[in-house]
Amino acid sequence: MVVGEASGDILGAGLMREIKLRNPNATFEGIGGPKMIAKGFNSHFDQERLAVMGFVEPFKRLPELLNIRKSIIERFQADPPDVFIGIDSPDFNLTIEEKLKSSGIKTVHYVSPSVWAWRQGRIKKIVRACDLMLTLFPFEANFYREHNVAVKFVGHPLANELSDDQDTKAACSLLGLDPNKQTLAIMPGSRESEVRLIAPAFLDCAQTLSEQRSDLQFIVPAANEKRYKQLTELLKNYPNLPITLVLGDSKTVMTASDILLIASGTTSLEAMLLGKPTIIGYKMAWLSFKIMSSLAKINYIGLPNLLADKALMPEFIQDKLIADDLAEAVLKILDDDAYCASIKKEFSELSSQLRQNASLQAANAVFDLIEAKS
Repeated sequence: MVVGEASGDILGAGLMREIKLRNPNATFEGIGGPKMIAKGFNSHFDQERLAVMGFVEPFKRLPELLNIRKSIIERFQADPPDVFIGIDSPDFNLTIEEKLKSSGIKTVHYVSPSVWAWRQGRIKKIVRACDLMLTLFPFEANFYREHNVAVKFVGHPLANELSDDQDTKAACSLLGLDPNKQTLAIMPGSRESEVRLIAPAFLDCAQTLSEQRSDLQFIVPAANEKRYKQLTELLKNYPNLPITLVLGDSKTVMTASDILLIASGTTSLEAMLLGKPTIIGYKMAWLSFKIMSSLAKINYIGLPNLLADKALMPEFIQDKLIADDLAEAVLKILDDDAYCASIKKEFSELSSQLRQNASLQAANAVFDLIEAKS
């Protein structure tokens, strides 16, 4: 198994747990994170060495990454495992899978690349690389079936962890918020560039809303200490804004809130699972946006919108990320109880589709592949 980031470590640990329940003698090796290592995984390299993002950083580390990948390929070709499982990190893992599959080793890729969204030509490499694709979302499985790739939709692990029956008032008390006031959570992302580009519009929106609604309170969860410092500096430009800044604790913040204003990503999925009306705002460097938009094959960026194929979460992207428009959208949702109820109902229906006990489904699919005749 090879994982390249924290989310993959979580998936890997869950998969290991279920495999061990069926075969206590199973052994695991490759590259794993702390959660996998705690379950007995033998990691030949530090997972953090693979955790690079963006367009430039991977090139800076390219020699090291190529050496690590070569070492993994040679090791498993010399001592073939029953199955190789690459978890996410497609740019790193698909080449490993392709080499090992050509050597007669069964290969699985867990978490679909966004090939359905952009760079669809990658499907040719996926066909060559993996015997089985495990997807988190049903629309991904449909895409692979259309391209004759063996696929199993296993659901999303978060769907078994989060639900819309959380205690909002208890969460407010934990955060020192007034449970009798409406709460807007502002979540401008976890990366420096996201906060720099998105937070000003979000905070301008909050400033506008605070001048119109004295019964509305605001809270921002910082993803880590660096983002906390960054947001603290930004908030100096809003000395009269009644806003609470907390370090981490994003799940509690979301639970305590009546409405969320978020950057895109996994947070949109968490918001859906928690049944929270949500508005998505996103902005990136203009050149990156130009490149991405020219390659993208999708109408939405929010995962719930992709699942529903409609804008359950209003999206304000790039030049449309305007504070006054965000404020208008927030007020429209807060003042429309019927709309909020209908959105929560649709979120609940989508959540039930993803609640499949993903780790168990993935383990069963892996065993079926191992046991299948070559």
